[in-house]
Amino acid sequence: MPFVSPFAASTSKPGHGHITLAILPPDQPVLRSLASQYPLKLVAPDPLPPPGPSAHPARLVHTVFLLTYGGGIVAGDALELAVRLHGNTRLILLTQGSTKIFKTPSPDLVSRQRMTVHLEHDSALVYLPDPVQPFAQTAFAQSQIYTLPQEHGNLCVCDWVTSGRSARGENWDVYEYKSRNEVWTVDEAGTKRLLLRDNLVLDELGQTEMQLASRMDGYSVFATVIVRGPLFAPLSTFFLHEFEALPRIGGRDWGDGGSPELSAREQWRLERQQREQADGLVWSAANVRGFVLVKLASREVEGSRNWLRDMFTEEGSVLRLFGERAILCLK
Repeated sequence: MPFVSPFAASTSKPGHGHITLAILPPDQPVLRSLASQYPLKLVAPDPLPPPGPSAHPARLVHTVFLLTYGGGIVAGDALELAVRLHGNTRLILLTQGSTKIFKTPSPDLVSRQRMTVHLEHDSALVYLPDPVQPFAQTAFAQSQIYTLPQEHGNLCVCDWVTSGRSARGENWDVYEYKSRNEVWTVDEAGTKRLLLRDNLVLDELGQTEMQLASRMDGYSVFATVIVRGPLFAPLSTFFLHEFEALPRIGGRDWGDGGSPELSAREQWRLERQQREQADGLVWSAANVRGFVLVKLASREVEGSRNWLRDMFTEEGSVLRLFGERAILCLK
Protein backbone atom coordinates (compact mmCIF):
# COMPACT_ATOMS: atom_id res chain seq x y z
CA MET A 1 0.00 0.00 0.00
CA PRO A 2 1.56 3.33 -1.02
CA PHE A 3 2.40 5.85 1.69
CA VAL A 4 0.01 8.80 1.89
CA SER A 5 1.35 11.91 3.56
CA PRO A 6 -0.92 13.35 6.27
CA PHE A 7 0.23 16.86 5.32
CA ALA A 8 -1.33 19.01 2.65
CA ALA A 9 0.59 19.32 -0.59
CA SER A 10 2.81 22.39 -0.79
CA THR A 11 1.51 25.16 -3.01
CA SER A 12 4.86 26.95 -3.25
CA LYS A 13 6.86 26.78 -6.46
CA PRO A 14 10.55 25.87 -6.75
CA GLY A 15 12.74 28.95 -6.45
CA HIS A 16 9.92 31.17 -5.19
CA GLY A 17 9.84 33.08 -1.94
CA HIS A 18 7.99 35.89 -0.23
CA ILE A 19 8.56 38.31 2.63
CA THR A 20 5.85 40.39 4.30
CA LEU A 21 6.74 42.88 7.01
CA ALA A 22 3.76 44.34 8.87
CA ILE A 23 2.78 46.23 12.01
CA LEU A 24 0.81 44.44 14.71
CA PRO A 25 -1.30 46.56 17.09
CA PRO A 26 -0.42 48.82 18.64
CA ASP A 27 2.81 49.39 16.70
CA GLN A 28 4.98 46.27 16.76
CA PRO A 29 6.75 45.40 13.47
CA VAL A 30 6.79 41.67 12.70
CA LEU A 31 7.61 39.36 9.83
CA ARG A 32 4.06 38.34 8.99
CA SER A 33 5.29 35.84 6.43
CA LEU A 34 8.64 34.45 5.36
CA ALA A 35 8.77 31.47 3.02
CA SER A 36 11.04 30.10 0.32
CA GLN A 37 11.43 26.98 -1.78
CA TYR A 38 14.61 25.31 -3.03
CA PRO A 39 16.94 26.53 -4.51
CA LEU A 40 16.09 29.85 -2.82
CA LYS A 41 16.57 30.14 0.93
CA LEU A 42 15.63 33.03 3.24
CA VAL A 43 17.16 33.45 6.71
CA ALA A 44 15.88 36.07 9.16
CA PRO A 45 17.87 36.79 12.34
CA ASP A 46 16.22 38.59 15.23
CA PRO A 47 15.30 42.22 14.49
CA LEU A 48 17.39 44.90 16.14
CA PRO A 49 16.67 48.49 17.17
CA PRO A 50 18.70 51.14 15.38
CA PRO A 51 21.78 52.27 17.30
CA GLY A 52 20.41 55.78 17.76
CA PRO A 53 18.35 56.62 20.85
CA SER A 54 14.78 55.49 20.25
CA ALA A 55 12.21 53.76 22.45
CA HIS A 56 9.62 53.47 19.68
CA PRO A 57 9.05 49.76 18.90
CA ALA A 58 8.16 50.48 15.28
CA ARG A 59 11.76 51.50 14.77
CA LEU A 60 12.88 47.86 14.99
CA VAL A 61 14.80 46.92 11.86
CA HIS A 62 14.30 43.47 10.34
CA THR A 63 16.99 41.73 8.32
CA VAL A 64 16.62 38.91 5.78
CA PHE A 65 19.50 37.12 4.07
CA LEU A 66 18.95 35.90 0.52
CA LEU A 67 20.76 32.60 -0.02
CA THR A 68 20.93 29.82 -2.58
CA TYR A 69 21.65 26.17 -1.89
CA GLY A 70 25.06 25.31 -3.28
CA GLY A 71 26.27 28.89 -3.03
CA GLY A 72 25.13 30.07 -6.42
CA ILE A 73 22.64 30.01 -9.28
CA VAL A 74 22.83 26.99 -11.57
CA ALA A 75 22.13 27.15 -15.30
CA GLY A 76 18.39 27.22 -15.89
CA ASP A 77 17.47 28.24 -12.33
CA ALA A 78 14.60 30.72 -12.05
CA LEU A 79 14.31 32.52 -8.71
CA GLU A 80 11.45 34.83 -7.82
CA LEU A 81 11.04 36.81 -4.60
CA ALA A 82 8.08 39.00 -3.62
CA VAL A 83 8.55 41.53 -0.82
CA ARG A 84 5.87 43.70 0.78
CA LEU A 85 6.61 46.35 3.41
CA HIS A 86 3.63 47.75 5.27
CA GLY A 87 3.67 51.33 6.50
CA ASN A 88 6.40 52.42 8.93
CA THR A 89 8.43 49.19 8.64
CA ARG A 90 12.13 48.89 7.87
CA LEU A 91 13.90 46.02 6.16
CA ILE A 92 17.50 45.19 5.29
CA LEU A 93 18.05 42.66 2.51
CA LEU A 94 21.50 41.09 2.38
CA THR A 95 23.46 38.19 0.95
CA GLN A 96 26.16 36.15 2.71
CA GLY A 97 28.63 36.44 -0.13
CA SER A 98 28.75 37.17 -3.83
CA THR A 99 25.94 35.66 -5.90
CA LYS A 100 27.80 33.18 -8.09
CA ILE A 101 26.42 32.32 -11.53
CA PHE A 102 27.55 28.90 -12.69
CA LYS A 103 28.46 27.89 -16.23
CA THR A 104 25.68 27.09 -18.66
CA PRO A 105 25.96 24.34 -21.30
CA SER A 106 24.29 26.61 -23.86
CA PRO A 107 23.95 30.41 -24.23
CA ASP A 108 20.22 29.83 -24.70
CA LEU A 109 19.86 28.31 -21.21
CA VAL A 110 19.60 31.52 -19.17
CA SER A 111 19.47 31.66 -15.37
CA ARG A 112 16.97 34.20 -14.10
CA GLN A 113 16.25 36.09 -10.91
CA ARG A 114 13.35 38.46 -10.29
CA MET A 115 12.47 40.47 -7.21
CA THR A 116 9.35 42.59 -6.77
CA VAL A 117 9.10 44.98 -3.81
CA HIS A 118 5.98 46.86 -2.73
CA LEU A 119 6.66 49.70 -0.27
CA GLU A 120 3.84 51.40 1.56
CA HIS A 121 3.83 54.85 3.16
CA ASP A 122 6.89 55.57 5.37
CA SER A 123 8.36 52.09 4.87
CA ALA A 124 12.05 51.78 4.05
CA LEU A 125 14.26 49.23 2.30
CA VAL A 126 18.05 48.97 2.35
CA TYR A 127 19.23 46.41 -0.20
CA LEU A 128 23.03 46.27 -0.24
CA PRO A 129 23.97 42.76 -1.41
CA ASP A 130 27.39 41.44 -2.27
CA PRO A 131 28.11 41.74 -5.99
CA VAL A 132 26.98 39.25 -8.59
CA GLN A 133 29.91 37.13 -9.82
CA PRO A 134 29.17 35.51 -13.18
CA PHE A 135 31.61 32.73 -14.03
CA ALA A 136 32.92 32.20 -17.55
CA GLN A 137 30.38 30.96 -20.11
CA THR A 138 27.29 32.02 -18.19
CA ALA A 139 23.99 33.56 -19.23
CA PHE A 140 22.04 35.45 -16.56
CA ALA A 141 19.21 37.97 -16.40
CA GLN A 142 17.77 39.63 -13.31
CA SER A 143 15.24 42.33 -12.55
CA GLN A 144 14.37 44.32 -9.45
CA ILE A 145 10.96 45.99 -9.62
CA TYR A 146 9.99 48.45 -6.88
CA THR A 147 6.51 49.92 -6.45
CA LEU A 148 5.86 53.05 -4.39
CA PRO A 149 2.13 53.76 -3.90
CA GLN A 150 1.59 57.48 -4.55
CA GLU A 151 5.38 57.87 -4.65
CA HIS A 152 5.75 57.17 -0.92
CA GLY A 153 8.44 54.90 0.50
CA ASN A 154 12.19 55.00 0.97
CA LEU A 155 14.78 53.13 -1.09
CA CYS A 156 18.54 52.65 -0.83
CA VAL A 157 19.65 49.83 -3.12
CA CYS A 158 22.83 48.74 -4.83
CA ASP A 159 23.18 46.58 -7.95
CA TRP A 160 26.71 45.54 -8.91
CA VAL A 161 28.52 42.92 -10.94
CA THR A 162 32.13 41.74 -11.22
CA SER A 163 34.19 40.40 -14.11
CA GLY A 164 34.23 36.85 -12.73
CA ARG A 165 36.88 34.82 -10.91
CA SER A 166 40.01 36.89 -11.51
CA ALA A 167 42.15 34.26 -9.73
CA ARG A 168 41.21 31.83 -12.52
CA GLY A 169 41.89 34.38 -15.23
CA GLU A 170 38.24 35.14 -15.95
CA ASN A 171 37.62 38.60 -17.36
CA TRP A 172 34.05 39.27 -18.52
CA ASP A 173 33.96 35.87 -20.27
CA VAL A 174 30.16 35.68 -20.12
CA TYR A 175 27.72 34.92 -22.89
CA GLU A 176 25.23 37.43 -21.51
CA TYR A 177 24.50 39.40 -18.36
CA LYS A 178 21.45 41.61 -17.93
CA SER A 179 20.20 43.53 -14.92
CA ARG A 180 17.18 45.84 -14.84
CA ASN A 181 15.99 48.11 -12.04
CA GLU A 182 12.58 49.76 -12.28
CA VAL A 183 10.65 51.95 -9.86
CA TRP A 184 6.91 52.43 -10.39
CA THR A 185 4.28 54.45 -8.62
CA VAL A 186 0.58 53.60 -8.30
CA ASP A 187 -2.07 56.24 -7.66
CA GLU A 188 -5.36 55.81 -5.79
CA ALA A 189 -7.11 54.72 -9.00
CA GLY A 190 -4.57 51.93 -9.49
CA THR A 191 -2.86 53.56 -12.45
CA LYS A 192 0.83 52.67 -12.70
CA ARG A 193 3.48 55.12 -13.85
CA LEU A 194 7.16 54.43 -14.42
CA LEU A 195 9.48 56.68 -12.40
CA LEU A 196 12.87 55.16 -13.15
CA ARG A 197 14.32 52.43 -15.34
CA ASP A 198 18.01 51.52 -15.29
CA ASN A 199 19.36 48.76 -17.54
CA LEU A 200 22.76 47.11 -17.71
CA VAL A 201 23.29 44.79 -20.69
CA LEU A 202 26.59 42.99 -21.21
CA ASP A 203 26.92 40.47 -24.02
CA GLU A 204 29.74 38.58 -25.65
CA LEU A 205 30.03 40.59 -28.85
CA GLY A 206 27.34 43.28 -28.75
CA GLN A 207 26.98 45.53 -31.78
CA THR A 208 30.70 46.07 -32.32
CA GLU A 209 31.99 42.54 -32.98
CA MET A 210 34.55 43.31 -30.23
CA GLN A 211 34.95 40.93 -27.30
CA LEU A 212 33.31 42.13 -24.08
CA ALA A 213 36.55 42.19 -22.08
CA SER A 214 38.09 44.53 -24.67
CA ARG A 215 35.16 46.92 -24.32
CA MET A 216 35.35 47.16 -20.51
CA ASP A 217 38.49 49.34 -20.48
CA GLY A 218 40.15 47.34 -17.71
CA TYR A 219 37.34 47.74 -15.16
CA SER A 220 36.48 44.71 -13.03
CA VAL A 221 33.28 45.89 -11.39
CA PHE A 222 30.33 48.12 -12.26
CA ALA A 223 27.83 49.32 -9.68
CA THR A 224 24.63 51.33 -9.53
CA VAL A 225 23.24 52.86 -6.33
CA ILE A 226 19.65 54.14 -6.28
CA VAL A 227 18.49 56.40 -3.44
CA ARG A 228 15.04 57.89 -2.90
CA GLY A 229 12.78 59.10 -0.09
CA PRO A 230 12.85 61.54 2.82
CA LEU A 231 14.53 59.04 5.12
CA PHE A 232 17.54 58.93 2.79
CA ALA A 233 17.51 62.61 1.84
CA PRO A 234 20.78 63.35 3.73
CA LEU A 235 22.50 60.51 1.88
CA SER A 236 21.19 61.77 -1.46
CA THR A 237 22.46 65.27 -0.74
CA PHE A 238 25.82 63.88 0.38
CA PHE A 239 26.38 61.99 -2.87
CA LEU A 240 25.49 65.04 -4.95
CA HIS A 241 27.70 67.39 -2.93
CA GLU A 242 30.67 65.04 -3.09
CA PHE A 243 30.26 64.69 -6.84
CA GLU A 244 30.18 68.47 -7.21
CA ALA A 245 33.42 68.65 -5.20
CA LEU A 246 35.33 66.36 -7.58
CA PRO A 247 38.27 68.02 -9.34
CA ARG A 248 37.31 69.14 -12.83
CA ILE A 249 39.41 69.12 -15.98
CA GLY A 250 40.95 72.55 -16.38
CA GLY A 251 40.34 73.46 -12.76
CA ARG A 252 43.01 75.66 -11.23
CA ASP A 253 43.73 77.09 -7.80
CA TRP A 254 44.03 80.86 -8.21
CA GLY A 255 45.06 81.42 -4.60
CA ASP A 256 48.34 82.90 -3.37
CA GLY A 257 50.04 79.51 -3.28
CA GLY A 258 49.50 78.92 0.42
CA SER A 259 48.00 75.72 1.81
CA PRO A 260 44.76 76.57 3.60
CA GLU A 261 43.86 74.57 6.66
CA LEU A 262 41.38 71.86 5.78
CA SER A 263 38.33 70.92 7.78
CA ALA A 264 37.85 67.29 8.84
CA ARG A 265 35.42 66.69 5.96
CA GLU A 266 37.77 68.34 3.43
CA GLN A 267 40.69 66.24 4.67
CA TRP A 268 38.59 63.09 4.38
CA ARG A 269 37.53 64.11 0.87
CA LEU A 270 41.12 64.71 -0.21
CA GLU A 271 42.24 61.33 1.10
CA ARG A 272 39.25 59.61 -0.52
CA GLN A 273 39.97 61.19 -3.87
CA GLN A 274 43.57 60.01 -3.63
CA ARG A 275 42.32 56.47 -2.99
CA GLU A 276 39.96 56.77 -5.96
CA GLN A 277 42.91 57.62 -8.18
CA ALA A 278 45.01 54.77 -6.80
CA ASP A 279 42.14 52.29 -7.27
CA GLY A 280 41.31 53.49 -10.77
CA LEU A 281 37.79 54.30 -9.58
CA VAL A 282 35.45 56.58 -11.48
CA TRP A 283 31.97 57.61 -10.42
CA SER A 284 29.13 60.01 -11.04
CA ALA A 285 25.93 61.09 -9.29
CA ALA A 286 22.81 62.68 -10.76
CA ASN A 287 19.36 63.73 -9.60
CA VAL A 288 16.85 61.94 -11.84
CA ARG A 289 13.13 62.61 -11.22
CA GLY A 290 13.51 62.66 -7.44
CA PHE A 291 16.07 59.83 -7.34
CA VAL A 292 19.79 60.11 -6.83
CA LEU A 293 21.49 57.69 -9.21
CA VAL A 294 25.15 56.85 -8.51
CA LYS A 295 27.29 54.97 -11.04
CA LEU A 296 30.78 53.69 -10.30
CA ALA A 297 33.45 51.38 -11.69
CA SER A 298 36.90 50.36 -10.52
CA ARG A 299 39.87 48.24 -11.59
CA GLU A 300 39.41 45.82 -8.67
CA VAL A 301 36.35 44.79 -6.67
CA GLU A 302 37.88 45.94 -3.39
CA GLY A 303 38.22 49.46 -4.76
CA SER A 304 34.44 49.77 -5.19
CA ARG A 305 33.72 47.99 -1.92
CA ASN A 306 36.02 50.31 0.03
CA TRP A 307 34.61 53.40 -1.70
CA LEU A 308 31.02 52.48 -0.88
CA ARG A 309 31.96 51.74 2.73
CA ASP A 310 33.77 55.09 3.00
CA MET A 311 30.79 57.00 1.63
CA PHE A 312 28.13 55.30 3.77
CA THR A 313 30.30 55.50 6.89
CA GLU A 314 31.25 59.15 6.45
CA GLU A 315 27.66 60.30 5.79
CA GLY A 316 26.39 58.07 8.59
CA SER A 317 22.59 58.21 8.32
CA VAL A 318 22.15 54.61 7.12
CA LEU A 319 24.22 53.37 10.06
CA ARG A 320 22.26 55.51 12.52
CA LEU A 321 18.87 54.39 11.21
CA PHE A 322 19.58 50.75 10.31
CA GLY A 323 22.74 49.74 12.17
CA GLU A 324 25.94 48.00 11.11
CA ARG A 325 24.10 45.10 9.51
CA ALA A 326 23.03 47.35 6.65
CA ILE A 327 26.59 47.59 5.24
CA LEU A 328 27.68 44.04 6.04
CA CYS A 329 28.56 43.41 2.39
CA LEU A 330 31.05 46.28 2.50
CA LYS A 331 33.12 44.91 5.38
